[in-house]
Amino acid sequence: MGVISEREAEIVDEFSMFDEWLDKYQHIIEMGQKLTCIDETFRTDAYKVKGCQSQVWLQPGIENGVVVCKADSDAAITKGLVSLMVRVLSGAPAQEIVEAPLSFLEQIGLREHLSPTRSNG
Repeated sequence: MGVISEREAEIVDEFSMFDEWLDKYQHIIEMGQKLTCIDETFRTDAYKVKGCQSQVWLQPGIENGVVVCKADSDAAITKGLVSLMVRVLSGAPAQEIVEAPLSFLEQIGLREHLSPTRSNG
């Protein structure tokens, strides 16, 4: 089991504690509030995620052979969603990221509860 699969399993387990989607959304917002801030030099169009309804910026990097990323958003829910992706992908080898199915999004029911533009982003 790779690092991404382990992190996905942790998130699925974490979200299984909530019965209501309002509670899940609140948890997502709280996760976004804990997201590490990006360097202001990355808050430009060059680092903006295209296709997202909200503004999202990605600060990419490589450290010790793994992909390291920080991100930010101007919207609370989106920032929480970004936080989930950073949590799962940052610190993983590039090849594992490319091959990751990110099935946790379906397992926690997130894809069906997102607007098409949020899901696309």
